[in-house]
Formats: sequence, structure tokens, C-alpha cells
Amino acid sequence: MERDVITVDRVGIRFKRNRRARRSFKDLFAGSTRRTRPGEFWALRDVSFTVRQGEAIGVIGRNGQGKSTLLKLVAEVVLPDEGHVHVNAGVAPLIEITGGFVDDLSVRDNVYLTAGLHGMTRREVDARFDDIIAFAEIGDFLDTPYKHLSSGMRVRIAFSVISQLEEPIILVDEVLAVGDKGFREKCYRRIEELLDGGRTLFFVSHNERDLRRFCTRGLYLDGGRLVFDGPIDEALERYSSDTSGTP
Repeated sequence: MERDVITVDRVGIRFKRNRRARRSFKDLFAGSTRRTRPGEFWALRDVSFTVRQGEAIGVIGRNGQGKSTLLKLVAEVVLPDEGHVHVNAGVAPLIEITGGFVDDLSVRDNVYLTAGLHGMTRREVDARFDDIIAFAEIGDFLDTPYKHLSSGMRVRIAFSVISQLEEPIILVDEVLAVGDKGFREKCYRRIEELLDGGRTLFFVSHNERDLRRFCTRGLYLDGGRLVFDGPIDEALERYSSDTSGTP
């Protein structure tokens, strides 16, 4: 039986434009009642939706509208300033290719470290290690420090590790655009396999074809607010009409 796996309820999160601007200890407990100060902006505001198990969601919007921030809230790597995010299943995030990887460690050590950080035991990594490396196609670089890999190779190993996780929710945030076309298609086929297995997908992309390929539902963000939630084709048409361009 399908169930709700993600509930986002009137969520808002604000940031400072000036990275060096200070936030007081009192601010941590002020909630949404405190006035927005000069230099602050709401990346997301009053966003609410529910996701059912097995749904494939495309997050749509121009740059700077809160798409990546929304994924980070679902991954629970950032916390909202107002509202609540409830995630009732494990998450496999492919949000930033550098997340969880250590520059000075070898590819081999990074596989064990990153998979371990996501809950895999050493025995589980041992059993899947060859598959991870074969999928990434970087067998000649096992003992190379991670910092010496190209951006495309980093995507390969990151996706390969994350796609081996058994977590029910997958988050993908445009990082596959860095990889070469052949490997990107290989990743996309893997995503389709995961969706066929009942996984839930959150997918951020500016590529309309990719959004239509994977997603049945679209969340269209504009100005940090959710302005449309519905079938992916309608979401893309609304976005295109609003911006007179393509996502």
C-alpha cells in the first residue's frame, strides 16, 4: 500500500546575502515572528506538499528560486526557519558531488567512507565494491587521491555509490550534467530501474526532456514559493509560459 513518505508543511528558510553577516544566539529561537532584517532573504516561504511512495517529482524553476534548497531540506542537511519537514523513509542524496568525499583519501577509501556514512556496513560494501567500481568505470584509479579526479570522474563514483544504497527516496540535483553523455545515459537507465522498483524520486533539472522522461508530477517554484503542483507536462507548460523559455 502506498503511503506518504514526505510531508512539507508551510516551510520557509531564510539566508543572509552577506556571508560574513552575523546571526545572534537569540535568532536561533526567534522563529518566523522576527522581522526579516536588511541583507536577509527567504529562499523558500510557505511551501507545502505531500509525496506518496513511488512518486517521481520534478522540481522546476529558474536559477535561484529554491530548488536545491528544497532538496537539502528533504535530505535534512538544512533545517527550516519556519514550518516542518517530515521524511518517513531513508534518503539517498546525489546533491553535491563533493558531499561525503575526502580529497586526500583514495577512491577506494572514499567508497568505504561515503557508503558507511550512508549506513552501509563494511561487509555490505565488500559485497558491492566490484559492482560500484565497474559501474563508475574507474578501476584504474582505485588508489588515486580523490582530489586528482576530474569533475566527471567524481560524478561517476558519487552516483555509483549512491545508487547502490537501499534507501527508498532518491534525490538528484543536476550533478549528472557534468558527466559525459554516454555515462549520463547509463545513470538514467539506472534511475529508471530504481523507479521500477518502487523508489521515490526528487529530480532537479533544467532539461525538459529529462524531466518528462522520469517525472509524472512537477513542483514549480518561483520567488521561493510553490506556484504550481500538478502533472509534469502542465508544470512545464506553466513554467515555459511564465518565462517565455525552456527549463
